[in-house]
Amino acid sequence: MEEVRGKLSVLRFDGKRCIHSRQCVLSRPDVFVPNVQGEWIHPDAATPEEIAKLAESCPSGAITYERLDGGPAEREPLVNLVTLRENGPLAFRAPMSLQKPDGTSESALRATLCRCGHSKNKPFCDGAHAGAGFHATGEPETKASEALASRNGPLTVEPTQDGPLHVTGNLEIVSGTGRTLNRTTDAWLCRCGHSKNKPYCDGSHRKAGWKSE
Repeated sequence: MEEVRGKLSVLRFDGKRCIHSRQCVLSRPDVFVPNVQGEWIHPDAATPEEIAKLAESCPSGAITYERLDGGPAEREPLVNLVTLRENGPLAFRAPMSLQKPDGTSESALRATLCRCGHSKNKPFCDGAHAGAGFHATGEPETKASEALASRNGPLTVEPTQDGPLHVTGNLEIVSGTGRTLNRTTDAWLCRCGHSKNKPYCDGSHRKAGWKSE
């Protein structure tokens, strides 16, 4: 984790979470300066409001911030979403509790989680889907579902041992183009890459002998 403290903002960058969406360097190359020797993160190049907007556009949660001007921290979204990236990961935006194998957990508002099964940084995506030639549509068929009584609130994400992601809490599953595919409070999402019913688990991880570690 890299942390750079400016006069009005603190920027933190977790390289292990980064999926190289490049939104940071393309939208604010003065804040995130690529391919340079030495310091490459410059929080004082933008206002605290601009830093907040920049960080919150990072889908993986690799970029987080702290405002030193008394301004608000990142707010929880009004709707808990997981977006299916075409031939890529599951992009979550929700107040998550990510469960760890040792029984502890960590909190996050943004995360991209592996669904190809090849990441070496599970449950997080590390871009391995590209080299593995993973194919999974971001536009599967819509399931009939009822509107949720509440669309936000805490979400628990448990990567099961050698199995799927077990997600509990209010969640809307959306396509890469933003189409609502399903609304659920209890989902089992494939992360081995073998399911024939993606994004849902169909038990294929057992037949494939897939291991999560």
